[in-house]
Amino acid sequence: MSGPTTCCRRFPLLLVLLLFLLAGEGRSQPAAGPSDRDTLLAVKKEWGSPPQLKSWDPAAAPNHCNWTGVRCATGGGGVVTELTLSRLKLTGSVPASVCALKSLTRLDLSYNNLTGAFPGAALYACAGLSFLDLSNNQFSGPLPRDIDRLSPAMEHLNLSTNSFTGVVPPAVAGFPALRSLLLDTNNFTGAYPAAEISSLTGLETLTLADNAFAPAPLPAEFAKLTNLTYLWMDRMNLTGEIPEAFSSLTELTTLSLASNELNGSIPAWVWQHQKLQYIYLFDNGLSGELTRSVTALNLVQIDLSSNQLTGEIPEDFGNLKNLTHLFLYKNQLTGTIPASIGLLPQVRDIRLFQNQLSGELPPKLGKHSPLGNLEVSVNNLSGPLRESLCANGKLYDIVAFNNSFSGELPAELGDCSTLNNLMLQNNNFSGDFPEKIWSFPKLTLVKIQNNSFTGTLPDQISPNISRIEMGDNMLSGSFPASAPGLMVLHAENNRLGGELPSDMSKLANLTDLYVPGNRISGSIPTSIKLLQKLNSLNMRGNRLSGAIPPGSIGLLPALTMLDLSDNELTGSIPSDVSNAFNLLNLSSNQLTGEVPAQLQIAAYDQSFLGNRLCARADSGTNLPTCPGEGRGSHEELSKGLIILFALLAAIVLVGSVGIAWLLFRRRKESHEVTDWKMTAFTQLNFSESDVLNNIREENVIGSGGSGKVYRIHLGNGNGNGSHDEERGIGGGDGRMVAVKRIWNSRKVDEKLDKEFESEVKVLGNIRHNNIVKLLCCISSQEAKLLVYEYMENGSLDRWLHHRDREGAPAPLDWPTRLAIAVDAAKGLSYMHHDCAPPIVHRDVKSSNILLDPDFQAKIADFGLARILVKSGEPQSVSAIGGTFGYMAPEYGYRPKVNEKVDVYSFGVVLLELTTGKVANDSGADLCLAEWAWRRYQKGAPFDDIVDETIREPAYMQDILSVFTLGVICTGENPLTRPSMKEVMHQLIRCEQIAAEAEACQVSYEGSGGGGGTPLLESRKKGSRRRSMSDSGRWNDDDEEDSGNFVVHVV
Repeated sequence: MSGPTTCCRRFPLLLVLLLFLLAGEGRSQPAAGPSDRDTLLAVKKEWGSPPQLKSWDPAAAPNHCNWTGVRCATGGGGVVTELTLSRLKLTGSVPASVCALKSLTRLDLSYNNLTGAFPGAALYACAGLSFLDLSNNQFSGPLPRDIDRLSPAMEHLNLSTNSFTGVVPPAVAGFPALRSLLLDTNNFTGAYPAAEISSLTGLETLTLADNAFAPAPLPAEFAKLTNLTYLWMDRMNLTGEIPEAFSSLTELTTLSLASNELNGSIPAWVWQHQKLQYIYLFDNGLSGELTRSVTALNLVQIDLSSNQLTGEIPEDFGNLKNLTHLFLYKNQLTGTIPASIGLLPQVRDIRLFQNQLSGELPPKLGKHSPLGNLEVSVNNLSGPLRESLCANGKLYDIVAFNNSFSGELPAELGDCSTLNNLMLQNNNFSGDFPEKIWSFPKLTLVKIQNNSFTGTLPDQISPNISRIEMGDNMLSGSFPASAPGLMVLHAENNRLGGELPSDMSKLANLTDLYVPGNRISGSIPTSIKLLQKLNSLNMRGNRLSGAIPPGSIGLLPALTMLDLSDNELTGSIPSDVSNAFNLLNLSSNQLTGEVPAQLQIAAYDQSFLGNRLCARADSGTNLPTCPGEGRGSHEELSKGLIILFALLAAIVLVGSVGIAWLLFRRRKESHEVTDWKMTAFTQLNFSESDVLNNIREENVIGSGGSGKVYRIHLGNGNGNGSHDEERGIGGGDGRMVAVKRIWNSRKVDEKLDKEFESEVKVLGNIRHNNIVKLLCCISSQEAKLLVYEYMENGSLDRWLHHRDREGAPAPLDWPTRLAIAVDAAKGLSYMHHDCAPPIVHRDVKSSNILLDPDFQAKIADFGLARILVKSGEPQSVSAIGGTFGYMAPEYGYRPKVNEKVDVYSFGVVLLELTTGKVANDSGADLCLAEWAWRRYQKGAPFDDIVDETIREPAYMQDILSVFTLGVICTGENPLTRPSMKEVMHQLIRCEQIAAEAEACQVSYEGSGGGGGTPLLESRKKGSRRRSMSDSGRWNDDDEEDSGNFVVHVV
C-alpha cells in the first residue's frame, strides 16, 4: 500500500510546480495588446496630437498595428516593433514615452522638422533598438559624450543632415554591431574619431561628408574597414593623397572623396577594382596621367572633373559597358577622344569641356547608346558634328562652343526634337542652319554666334526658346513675327532683311533686342510699344526709315539702352521719348527739329550727332540753338540787333577777304579741278565741296606710300560726315572725318580707274563693328579721296610706341590690349571669311588699328587691296604690299599671296602687344618676328619678354599664350599659319578664360603630331622655313603640305 500512496502524494506536487512554471513564463512575455496601444496614444499626446497621426484613433481603428507608421511583430499579440514616421512634418522633440514600447527595434523619424538637442534622454531607454534614423531634421548642439548609452544592439545610426555641432565623440563608434554610420551634412568641427571608427570592422556604410572638420589626410586605418561598400567623404577638408592601403576595401561599390584638397595621382587600384561602380573624385588637386589599364568593368559613373589631370583619356574606358556618366571636364587632358567611347552601349552623359583635347568626335558617338548630354566646349576639337548624336532620340544638350568644328550641321540634327540647349558658338561651322531646329518644342537656348552659318530665320520661333545668340554669321530672312517665349535676341552682323513685323504682340517677352549690322528696312511699327519688358534695343547700322512714331518707343517703361544710329530715320524725336537712358544713340540719321526737353542734358552730348537737330542754348548737348530761343524784352532785343548788325558787317568784311585769299590759294595749289564725282555708301548730308575745301596741309595727320590722311572738321550745318557705331564723333559744334588722298598728280588709265571704283564699292558696303567705315569716295582724273569715320583715340601704334613724347597717352593695361587684339581679329576674320569674295588687307600693322573713345579697335586703310576671286585661288599681285617688319616672307619669293600674309602681319601686332617692342627697330639686328622666334626657342623663363608695364603675375600666363600665338602666326611657311578665324577663336578663348581667372594655353596639334612636342620643335632644326615638317595643317584649304607642330606655353 505504501507505493501507491507515495505516488499519489507526489502527483499534486508536480501539478503545482507545472502551474507555477507556466505562470512564470506568462509573466516573462512583454506587455501586449492594450499596453502598446496605450503607449502609442501617449506618444501622440506628447506630440500634441498632430493631424498627421489622425489614424491613431482606437475608435476609428481598434487594431493599432494598422495605424500610420506602426508595425507589429508577426504572430499576433499587438507587440509594436517598428515606428516609421518619416516625411510627416512632425515638429517638437522626440516623446520620452516612445521607449515604453519595450519591443521597439526600429525608429525612423527622418525628414521631419524636429528640433532641440540630441534626444538621448528619450532614446537611451530603448534597450532593443537596432535602427535609428534622425536624418533631415533640425536637431542642433553637440552630440553627447555618452551617446554609446544607446542600445548596444545598434546596427544603423543615421544622424545626417541636421545642425549638430562640435566634435564627434569617440563614443559614436561604441556599437560593435554597427553596419551603417551616417554623420554627413552637419556642422561638426575638429577631428573625427578615425581610430575608433576603424574598429567597427562590420561597417558597410560610412558618411562623414559636408562637415567642417580640421584639415587632415585620409585615415590610413580606414583600410581595416574591409566590409565597406559605401564611403562618402566629400567636402570635409581632406588633404594628401589617396592611400594605396585602401586597395584592401575590396567590397566598395561607391568611393566619393570630392571637393577636398587631395593631391597626387589616382592610385592604380581604383581602376582595377572589381566591384566599384561609382567614382567621385571631382574638385580636388589630383594630377598625373590616368592609368592606361582599366579593368574595373562594373563602373557606372566616373567624375574626375575640376582637377589637374594630364595625359590622354584611356582607350580602355571603351570597355566599360555599364558606364552611363563620364565627367572629365576642367582638367588638362590632351590627345583625342577614343573612338571606343562612341561604342559604349549605356552612356548617357559625357562632359569633357575645358581640356586640351584635339581631333574629331568618335565616329559612332550616340549610335549605340541613349546619349542625352554632350559637353565638349573649350577644347581644340575639329571636324564635323556626328550625324549619330541623336540616333536614339534622347539627346537634350549639345555644348560644343570654342572649338574648331567645321562643316555643315548633320541633317539628322534637324529631326532631334528632344534638344533643350544648343551651344555651338565660336567654331567654323558653315552651310545652312537647319530651319526645323527653330520649331523644336523643348528647345530653350540657341547660341551659334561667330560661325559661317547661312540659311533663314523663320517667321515663327518655338514658344519655349528664350535666348538666341546668332551674331556674326550670314543668316538671312525677315525678322520673326512670333516668338512668344523669346527674351534675348542677339543677331548682329548677319543679313536679316525686310521690315519689322507690324504686329509685335507675339514678341512681348523680349528684354534684349540686339540686331545691329543687318539689312532691316522700313519704318518702326507703333506696335513696338507692346514690348513692355524691353530693356535694351540696338538696331544700329540697318536701313530703317521714316519717323519714330509717337506713342511707341517712348512708352517702353523698362527701356534703358537705345541705339538707332546709322539708319535713315527722318522727322523729329517724339516728346514721349524721355526715358532715363544709360545709353542713347540716335546719331547719323536725318532727324530734324528740337530734341525733347528731357533729353537736353550733357549726358547725351554725343547722342544726336549727324542729324539736323537743335536744342536750347544751355542744354550742354553740343547741338545748335533752336530758332527763337532766348527772346527777352524789347530793349534787350534792340541791343541784340545792334550787336548783331555790327557782327554781320565784320563777318562780311572778313569773309570777303577770306574768300579772296582762298581763291588765290586754290589757284596757287592747283585746286581748280572741277570734275569731282562723289559716291556715297551711307546717308550723307555733306557735299564733296565740304571735303575739298578742307584739303589743306595744316589738316594733315599722317602720310604713307599711297597718300596723305587729313582730319577734317565738318560743321553742323553740313551735317552727317561720319558716325561712330556707339556714339557720335567729333566735338564742339561739329564732327570729324578722316580723308585719305591717293594717286595725287598721277593720271590713272580708264581700266584701272574702273577697277578701283569696283573695289571701293565693295569696301564701302562693308558693315562691321571692327572695320573703320568708308563713308564715301570722291574721285577725279587726278586724285581719289576716301572719306572714313574718324577714330578719336588714334592708332594702336601711338599707344604702344610713343610713350616718350610729350603728351603721350598712358600705357595700355593687359585686359585692354587683349580686347584690342580680339576686336582686330574679328575685323580681319570678317574680311577673310565672311566677304564674298574674300578681301586681303595686305598692310596690317599697329598704325592701321584705330581706337574709338571706348578703345574698341577697328581695322583701317585697306588701301589698294586686291579682292580674291574665291577662297584658295588668290590673284597674282604685281606690287609688293605691306610695311617692313610686318611683311610676310612669301612676298619675296612667291608669285601669288593669299590671306595668310595678313595672318603674318597680325602675328607681329600680337608680338607688339605682348612685348611692347616695335615691329622693326632700325637699331636692331633682327625684326621683331625673328627676334621672338629665336627667343622662344631658348625656352623658359619668359618673364623678360613681356612689356614691363603689364608685367603682372595675374596676367603672365595669358600674355605668354598670346605671345605664343604671335610666334605661330609669324611662321615662315604660310601653310603652317592658322586662319584668322582660328586666331580669333583662340583670342576669344583666352579672353573668356582670363575672365574666369584660369590659365589660358594655346595648343595646336596637326594630324599625326605628338602631344608632347615642346615649343615649336620639329623634325629638323635650323631656319624657320626648314624647321617645318611635311604633314599636318591648320585645316587650311591650300593644296600644299603644312608644318606639324604643337605649341605649349612652358
